[in-house]
Amino acid sequence: MADFEEQSVSRNVGRKLATPFASKNTLNTLINTILTDNPWGCTSYVSGGSTLPAVSKSSEYYSGTIIYENTEGKQVGKISVRSKTAAGFDTNIATILGNSAIETAMGGSGSHDSSTDSFHVTLKCHSSDGELFNVTFKRDKVAITSFESVAIQNTIETWADTIPELA
Repeated sequence: MADFEEQSVSRNVGRKLATPFASKNTLNTLINTILTDNPWGCTSYVSGGSTLPAVSKSSEYYSGTIIYENTEGKQVGKISVRSKTAAGFDTNIATILGNSAIETAMGGSGSHDSSTDSFHVTLKCHSSDGELFNVTFKRDKVAITSFESVAIQNTIETWADTIPELA
C-alpha cells in the first residue's frame, strides 16, 4: 500500500500583544491602514478569471456582553452580542441598551463594558512569490497562518515591530 508523502509545510505563528487593543476602533484603524497601504508588499492575483486584491478581509466579527443589574447592584441578567461588522455591533449594542422592554423583563438596567469585548479580523494576503496566507488580528494577539515561506513571517514581523499597538 502506498504511503502519504509530504507535499508542503504549512506554518502558523502568533504574537501575544503586551497590551490588548484598546478598542475595536483602534484595531480597525490599523486594518484600514494595511488594506490601503499594503505594507507587506502583497500582489493582486487572478483566481477563477477574476483579479483579486493583494490584501482583503476574509472574515471579521465583534462580540461583547450587556450586563443587567438591579437597584441593589446584583446581576440579574446578561445578553451576549455578536456581529459580523463593527458598525453592526455598535448598532446592536445601542438598540439593546435603548430597549426599555428588555430592561423591564430583566428586572434591572443594562450596561456595556467594552473592556470585555472581543474582535477578530482575518486578512487574506497574496505574497509576491505567489503564496496565499492569512493574518488574523484579535484583541490580544496576531497570527500568521497557512504560509510556507519564512520570508512572509520575517516581512510581517519586521513591520509589526514598528507598530506600537503590536508590541
